[in-house]
Amino acid sequence: MTALSPHLRQATPVVAVRGEGVHLHGEDGRRYLDFTAGIGVTSTGHCHPRVVAAAQEQVATLVHGQYTTVMHQPLRRLVDKLGEVLPAGLDSLFFTNSGSEAVEAALRLARQATGRPNVLVCHGGFHGRTVAAASMTTSGTRFRSGFSPLMSGVVVTPFPTAFRYGWDEETATRFALKELDYTLQTISSPADTAAVIVEPVLGEGGYVPANRAFVEGLRERADRHGFLLILDEVQTGVGRTGRFWGHEHFGVAPDILVTAKGLASGFPLSAIAASEELMRKAWAGSQGGTYGANAVACAAACATLDVVRDEKLVENAETMGARLRQGLEAVAAGTPAIGDVRGMGLMLASEFVTEDGEPDPETAARVQRAAVDEGLLLLLCGAWNQVVRMIPALVIDEAAVDEGLRAWSAAVEAGTARAGR
Repeated sequence: MTALSPHLRQATPVVAVRGEGVHLHGEDGRRYLDFTAGIGVTSTGHCHPRVVAAAQEQVATLVHGQYTTVMHQPLRRLVDKLGEVLPAGLDSLFFTNSGSEAVEAALRLARQATGRPNVLVCHGGFHGRTVAAASMTTSGTRFRSGFSPLMSGVVVTPFPTAFRYGWDEETATRFALKELDYTLQTISSPADTAAVIVEPVLGEGGYVPANRAFVEGLRERADRHGFLLILDEVQTGVGRTGRFWGHEHFGVAPDILVTAKGLASGFPLSAIAASEELMRKAWAGSQGGTYGANAVACAAACATLDVVRDEKLVENAETMGARLRQGLEAVAAGTPAIGDVRGMGLMLASEFVTEDGEPDPETAARVQRAAVDEGLLLLLCGAWNQVVRMIPALVIDEAAVDEGLRAWSAAVEAGTARAGR
């Protein structure tokens, strides 16, 4: 018999047969509150009626029109709709399928536009699993080990992860920027540096937000030295953090923006955005792909953007995120095993630590499994998988937030009790 690879292990035992809003229905007949959203993908919830209708209509008319061969209307509409929400000046788009592909497209553009070989990445960042994207990923060795040699030209610089360092945010930020300057002086000279790429909130790295001073510092150094600032908004974009783009919290615009995940409510679609002037510097033939800008995915993305706007889901992410965070902090206040609660909007996490403050992946795993028993689906992240993250769909309401918090409280109690705490 054939089977899936044994390394494709499920985070939960649920076999989903139907999704609706923030809930999944399992083959076991049970309804689960889904705080994973397909790893931040189902931004408008499972099977939003407007997204379903748009996809169904498109399937009946044109499934695929390869966009360097023919043009199609869903893509034209999507370009116009993205123009309404992209930062000023980012008026040129290239579409592909996955976040990894979009990250590699951004890297290729940066290298071709600047004529420089190196890219700076922040320690703890996740940018994908393909060779170049994995070479830029430092959130865990599991994403980059066993298939060396990796791509050359990647230089790692610190991210202001205050909790890990045991510092306040200001100290961590000052350290990270000072080390960046040292890196530019000792490892990758500005003349060799094409770009710096960073997530506004570290994803797989543990849901650690950047801050205004740090991102402003990156922008200032990029401008001073003539390299590009790439913001990887694969997970933070399309309202996830309570702003349409995560970088809006920091008042700094990128040279290249990368988006995917929540853009099409579960259909595979990603893109990079840059100024037309910068995009023209890509070499002829360097941008393309068979399935990029698939007509059905584009139709779903258009409907997604309409729903996000019409249902005020960005604002909802901010409001519901504040409610969820308040509840997580209340649970943490009575739980010594939770060392930190952090995140932005509906991108929140709790980090589990031992009594001496070390990462505690065993307790995090117990709590995550206990949550399934309570009907709540969650995922782990962090270098040791010691962080439990929550990324519900942006359509979540107060009742579902409170339902999730009740389940979380019970799961934490069960998971930490088993640890003998």
